[in-house]
Amino acid sequence: MSGVDAFSDEGLPPRLIETLKRAERLEYWNIFWTLTIIVVMGLVLGQSQTMKTAWIEDTLGLVPPIAFLIAARMERNGERSRKFPFGFERVNGLGFFLAAVALAATGALLLWDSAMTLVKAEHATVGTVRIFGRDIWLGWLMIGAQFYAMIPPMIIGRKELPLAEDLADKLLHTDALMNKANWMTGAAGIAGIVGLGLGWWWADSAAAAFISFDILHDGLKAIRSSTAELVDGTPRGLSSPELSEEAELLEARLKERYPGTSIRLRETGRLIRAEVHGCHAPDPYPGTADHWPGERERSWRLAQISFVPDEPEADRSRQG
Repeated sequence: MSGVDAFSDEGLPPRLIETLKRAERLEYWNIFWTLTIIVVMGLVLGQSQTMKTAWIEDTLGLVPPIAFLIAARMERNGERSRKFPFGFERVNGLGFFLAAVALAATGALLLWDSAMTLVKAEHATVGTVRIFGRDIWLGWLMIGAQFYAMIPPMIIGRKELPLAEDLADKLLHTDALMNKANWMTGAAGIAGIVGLGLGWWWADSAAAAFISFDILHDGLKAIRSSTAELVDGTPRGLSSPELSEEAELLEARLKERYPGTSIRLRETGRLIRAEVHGCHAPDPYPGTADHWPGERERSWRLAQISFVPDEPEADRSRQG
């Protein structure tokens, strides 16, 4: 078997190293603003199921950026060694998997909690607080906190999406979608609090269940995609467990170029590695970039092509 690497041990061409650093800086801001949201939401939590669910979701929102920062640091600074001969290309995928499991588990627990509250018909109450000598309905403060919690994630999520696409980073992309979708959580939370104010006891738990279901759905979708990478499945899309369009185009390109062969693709972090079974490597070898079916600047994703020729009949007989 023979193969050729596309570039250095860092796994990214130099122009994308700066993109990765920009993404890291953005995630530090993400953590800072998320912490302020957690504090603000916690101060006006009360007995509202919606507020409790939204607060837990905001707290859970720290997992992807922290996992991304740890993975990026290990990926950039980690070196190949005897214990880790392939380096840390897959550490980003591991972080993606851990974040997905935490997301799905939390969504399931919150959905169960909200459903049981509805079944038992437990009535939450929103009282008043005394501020500057005046009694104020706590619901107004909850609504204000929800509005505040919607703003930073929307801005950060929009900034993360193009970086995630440039880097082919599923962990960053998942975080971007979570941030971008937080306005739904805020809107549902506001609706639940307003419902309580109108005397609809079920509105609070119903809104919390809606938020929990959304968390669970995102978590299960991310688990399917992250698991596929860890078990050497064909590369999946950024925001979907379905096969990546780039991977399908690459497979078609390789089959066209090497007819009669079997093509196997797998993903190691951001990179795609291909095996062509049934033929020898061409001489001279044109390079991995020459096999990439899409835009030239995206050819860095194809890190290696290995050629596995069929064994001669005599060799197979001896092995048998």
